[in-house]
Amino acid sequence: MTPAARIAAAIDLLEVIEGAPKRPADAVANDFFRSRRYIGSGDRRAVSDRVWTVLRARRRIGWWLSDAPKSARLLVAASLLLEGWSKSGAQQAFSGGQFGAAPLDRAELGILSKIENHTIEHPDMPDAVRLEIPDWLLPRLTVRFGTSLPAEMAALSQSAALDMRVNLLKGDRDQAKAALAAEGWDAEPTKLSPWGLRIGGRRPVTSGPAFQSGLVEIQDEGSQLVAAMVGAEPGMRVVDWCAGAGGKTLALAGAMANRGQIVACDVSAPRLDGAVRRLRRAGVHNVERHLVEPGDKWLKRRAGTFDRVLVDAPCTGTGTWRRNPDARLRLKEIDLAELLPKQAAILDTAQTLVRKGGRLVYATCSLLEEENEAQVTGFLLRHPEFAIVPLDRAWPLAGPPPNSGDFLSLTPARHGTDGFFAAVLEHTG
Repeated sequence: MTPAARIAAAIDLLEVIEGAPKRPADAVANDFFRSRRYIGSGDRRAVSDRVWTVLRARRRIGWWLSDAPKSARLLVAASLLLEGWSKSGAQQAFSGGQFGAAPLDRAELGILSKIENHTIEHPDMPDAVRLEIPDWLLPRLTVRFGTSLPAEMAALSQSAALDMRVNLLKGDRDQAKAALAAEGWDAEPTKLSPWGLRIGGRRPVTSGPAFQSGLVEIQDEGSQLVAAMVGAEPGMRVVDWCAGAGGKTLALAGAMANRGQIVACDVSAPRLDGAVRRLRRAGVHNVERHLVEPGDKWLKRRAGTFDRVLVDAPCTGTGTWRRNPDARLRLKEIDLAELLPKQAAILDTAQTLVRKGGRLVYATCSLLEEENEAQVTGFLLRHPEFAIVPLDRAWPLAGPPPNSGDFLSLTPARHGTDGFFAAVLEHTG
């Protein structure tokens, strides 16, 4: 594709994303490229990189445009404000022609004149716009992070590295590192997870033999640490209560060396079905899947029989904005209000499975106190038979835990991971 054709494709993709505000941008992009097989892998990366650059700076670009911007205007504004293009250079890129973007109209040319020779930052920007967060979240995040809020939000606006977890059922980290090197990928060990490898930027590792053989699985380092907090050991009986497609289930199976029992539970049959191929590729055979349905008698039959129960609860996902920059644009205050009672109900149900002396691990990929510490506080008031296992005692890995306090609390700025929270609660009887 020519540079002009790539810009035209980026405009089209932005229009599709903005026309589907309830769908994640990556899912929209997957469908977009799947229906345009003629766009090669290099062009796909160039187009998506340009679109994701706009999504990461969407509020600030919108502030400069001051109206309801069209996708073409977002692209041209991003080119000047973020990439330092000149007005004439932008006009050339939007010159029309075969497969190229349509020439800029009068309003768009006026935008070029307004923003030429400016950077994207401006002292008059409201804090929420400058930090690329919804207005309603600013007070909550300010209380949470104080003076470190700008640094935390800047880290959340950066592109995330590609993290992988070595599948201990197939090999060790040195073997995985060598296998990836043979494919041309320079992977470095992660700092906190002893099973993690990291490659800078997005890379097509899923088509290579290291991934296809099940030696590595894509998983953020923070997610790996949450799985480690379960403390699963060979021979245990473990439940992954909100298993989804099985990312943490796979990590638990590796820690248990395929010995013992893991039950991957979820309310979505398609998500559970999606785990089948991953489990097979990883060589996991100690996992059974269970679809949670209303009036489920399985819960009563298995009550109090598990050593560990992991609840990776549905949440706002504020800790994953590096990977999902569009999510901050879609998140509404009503979403949080609806999630909080749902999280509490999930905890109340899952705790019935924990045996006396066993542990319940509550985790989210959220940065918000309401979804994290406050949920734990409320749970303990409702269930005094559980007690917090402080982080320094719950931490299962060599070396000190990554933060102080009772709970695991990870952020991109401090730890280079997605934002994660995990609390370990013991059933004391």
